[in-house]
Amino acid sequence: MTTPLPQIVRTRIYIDGEFVDAIDGQTFETFEPATGQVLATVAAGAAADIDAAVAAARRSFDEGSWSRIAPVERKAILLQFATLIEANAADLALFDAVEAGKPIADTEDGDLPDVVSTLRWYAEAIDKVFGKVSPTGEGNLGLIVTEPVGVVGIVVPWNFPLAVLMLKLAPALAAGNSVVIKPPELASLSTLRLADLAAEAGIPAGVFNVVPGLGHIAGKALGLHDDVDVIAFTGSTEVGRYFLEYSAQSNLKQVVLELGGKSPQIVTASMAGELERVAADLSQAAFWNSGQNCTAGSRILVDNSIKAEFVAALAKIASGLTVGNPLDREARLGPLIEPAALERVLGFIREAQDAGATVVTGGTRLHEESGGWFVGATVIDDVTEDARIVRDEIFGPVVTVMGFDTEADAIRIANDTKYGLDATVWTRDLDQAFRMARAIRAGTVAINGYSEGDVTTPFGGYRTSGFGGRDKGLEAFAQYTEVKTIWLTLNP
Repeated sequence: MTTPLPQIVRTRIYIDGEFVDAIDGQTFETFEPATGQVLATVAAGAAADIDAAVAAARRSFDEGSWSRIAPVERKAILLQFATLIEANAADLALFDAVEAGKPIADTEDGDLPDVVSTLRWYAEAIDKVFGKVSPTGEGNLGLIVTEPVGVVGIVVPWNFPLAVLMLKLAPALAAGNSVVIKPPELASLSTLRLADLAAEAGIPAGVFNVVPGLGHIAGKALGLHDDVDVIAFTGSTEVGRYFLEYSAQSNLKQVVLELGGKSPQIVTASMAGELERVAADLSQAAFWNSGQNCTAGSRILVDNSIKAEFVAALAKIASGLTVGNPLDREARLGPLIEPAALERVLGFIREAQDAGATVVTGGTRLHEESGGWFVGATVIDDVTEDARIVRDEIFGPVVTVMGFDTEADAIRIANDTKYGLDATVWTRDLDQAFRMARAIRAGTVAINGYSEGDVTTPFGGYRTSGFGGRDKGLEAFAQYTEVKTIWLTLNP
């Protein structure tokens, strides 16, 4: 390991309460994006390991060690789990900073507090979500109850290894399911450490299983498994399509997809006197986590009357963002996750320049001598609506700026995308705010500030940004439970 990591580092598969080697003995290397050096060697799960994990999850579910205990008992254990995560937050934040290249300020101050608060929120909801009694005549009683669905497969991305995982794990466990987690091969260490804490909290053996491995092997095996009831996936639209195919080829398991985005950020003329504040917010939207975020505000639409002033303000802020080692608390942007990501992002920029776009600031690789995969915050102007950099997800620290003349133009451009995950509207006109929010085809529309909402508000997308359910909110329980009607015929 090139960078000191916490004292406890787990690199083996976790099944049925035990850390074990892959059945076939295979491993893979995980790298440190800030240096390009090998960080650790991790067990590479395959179909046989997925079989063992699913069998353990099914056994624990059927035995009822978790699924049938009193809700208040599940709540107490999950609250203890949250307390243990909080106590070990510094170590978990360090794992994600080093292995995923996330600024330590983000993982310590943002990701881990969110992980803890999300788990506590769903734990507290366990004994506060009720069934229903249907309106019937006197001769019948209709009960509508929810039950845990069974075995939940969770596949999560590397950009928020623990934060995204907990959006799925917390409601799945709170509902009484057993889980098999396939962590991202580029950032597995924090999830494997989480397994220790789950056991320490009292989650029974077999309920919580972690199988690291390559997506096209372990992820595919989980998607195809006939004894998995739900797959909850966050990642690219391309891989999301594979999970739909796996479901069709196996047991028609439910598939919940939260996929990519190309989120428009609309700035109306009414914000003319506040452009520095707007630019600061949209800089965060575009460059948070080096733009490696499905809701990244990578497409800014600005009224032409204020566009030049806005671009200047945005470029000034972007050029002042510190790009550096994620363990430096002053660094606002860390490295990209892998060499392929570096080449993809630089390729988008070169292609845009060749087509006549203007790189206002950034656009180059930085700190090459470190061996890491760094790109500076990049602002691109003079792009056309049909440019690939405007239409495709970049997943890097690159934002394009386009002008519009009318509200109708802004809505048309905003909706001219295959995605529909997130958007922001900046306006001082309340009527316009609600009019535009309703017109934009996206799962979340924020007004006067980039946001994905909080744990109380459902999160998910339209169109190729996903379907099948929602993360966050009480709505998340729907994807991890079955609705059952119990119909009683009463004696006269």
